[in-house]
Amino acid sequence: MTTRLRLAGALVDVPKADHERAVAFWTGALGTQPEVTERFPDYAQYDDVTPGLYFMVQATQDDSTRRIHLDLESEDREADVARLKALGATEIGREHHWVVMRDPAGVTFCVVQKVPAPQDTS
Repeated sequence: MTTRLRLAGALVDVPKADHERAVAFWTGALGTQPEVTERFPDYAQYDDVTPGLYFMVQATQDDSTRRIHLDLESEDREADVARLKALGATEIGREHHWVVMRDPAGVTFCVVQKVPAPQDTS
């Protein structure tokens, strides 16, 4: 069975030294404050700037990285990673709950595990 990937988010990747300036710019451009958590201080997340899609500014350890990448949400991450590899993608690494990959043209993207919706207990 083939699973379906869903575009979940768009991220601006910038060197750690530029992160604060980039966050200030995108906060002004989008007119909303991001959420930054203690657990993930290198990620400034702007929820619902486009309904159903998150937008983040991510600090990277690589001083030369300045790019935009997409997050694809999966209900079965391991199956989708295997399917994407069979289509020509390569796995670059794993971090937290996502798998960093490159498509055959070298474009970076991530496959993230879909988080189940909270159960309604009312």
